[in-house]
Amino acid sequence: MILAGDIGGTHARLAFYEATNGHFRLVSASVFPSAQYSSLDEIATKFVHTMNQRPIAACFGVAGPVRAGRVETTNLPWVIEAKRLAKELHLDEVLLINDLEASAWGIAALDAADTIALNPVTGHPTGNQAVIAAGTGLGEAILYTDGLKYRISPTEGGHSDFAPRSDIEIEMLQYLCKRYGRVSYERILSGPGLVNVFEFLRDTGRGEQPQWLANEMACSVPAAAISNAALSGKSRLAEMALQVFISVYGAEAGNLALKSMALGGVYVAGGIAPKILPKLKGPEFMKSFIEKGRMKPLMESIPVRIITNEKLALLGAARCASVNLVPA
Repeated sequence: MILAGDIGGTHARLAFYEATNGHFRLVSASVFPSAQYSSLDEIATKFVHTMNQRPIAACFGVAGPVRAGRVETTNLPWVIEAKRLAKELHLDEVLLINDLEASAWGIAALDAADTIALNPVTGHPTGNQAVIAAGTGLGEAILYTDGLKYRISPTEGGHSDFAPRSDIEIEMLQYLCKRYGRVSYERILSGPGLVNVFEFLRDTGRGEQPQWLANEMACSVPAAAISNAALSGKSRLAEMALQVFISVYGAEAGNLALKSMALGGVYVAGGIAPKILPKLKGPEFMKSFIEKGRMKPLMESIPVRIITNEKLALLGAARCASVNLVPA
């Protein structure tokens, strides 16, 4: 029995998996609102006690840079330490990995039904792969191949400098610089980032914010209210914000593909993509992904797939624990 975790700024997802011959059967799972708890230790011990299970191994994918078994979470006031967590769970060792590293581990455990092609290509392209995921933050990871197997490299590429490509994006950068000083891709490609885009368009006179939408944003998750208004066509301003978001998303996915030479494919994961799927399947994302000047023919040859399995990072954490902690 393997304990797996996907720890984000909004939710902490924990699950028990039973591993048999490389296949992972979900035994039980729970979702905890991260901000309502003081630490991952508290959530993990509560989950193990509630489910009355004893794990033989545990791995947690955490949103933030992991160094020497320790991570200060990016969007939570937590410090997570592998040694302390192992002691709490009565295990010799616990693995802490970046959440996108966990997602990358999960790709090999997916079924065909877990993905939707945005750029289907003929044949079976091989080579490096990459994962990009917008949610509470923006995560990126690389899977590089040595010709025999994939090795996974976590990154903090979501915090790299935003590079505008048009007059409106230059103006948006200037607007956000006044707010944040420095603007990373995560300031745009995340739930809070979609709100930033919306407010930029509103505050620069590109559309009116209807009162009903202002009320919904105040009473619920603002990014969800914006995306729902855009998908339903009820707010032109929300539609514009989502269009800008998707265009920048495609551009940064293409940047990641170039930097990693991800000829084996780019996977779009995270909590936002499945929720805006009708718009992602439109032309804007792939147009921005492909338009890389002299590299356009190369970009057209790269498969791009959206991952719809919301348990990707949990699967990956379980697989990482199985490979690295469970005796053969």
